[in-house]
Amino acid sequence: MTEFDRLYVSFPAVLVPRPLVYEIVKQFDVVPNIRRANVEPDHGWLILELRGDADARACAIEYLRSEGCVVDDMTGDIVAG
Repeated sequence: MTEFDRLYVSFPAVLVPRPLVYEIVKQFDVVPNIRRANVEPDHGWLILELRGDADARACAIEYLRSEGCVVDDMTGDIVAG
């Protein structure tokens, strides 16, 4: 069991103005670490490490998906070194 989830989150133009990271922090008591991000007027993405209780992280991920984000697990995709 990992202590955090490493995620690739992408979202469409309609979600660009929304403070999605703030929303999951407030609603699910998770701790985000934004490793990289790019937000344009017509889309956005971020690489996000999400820490906190496993159930809270799962709920936060489901919330992002339910709001229209595409969330992919990146665990094991980044080479340390």
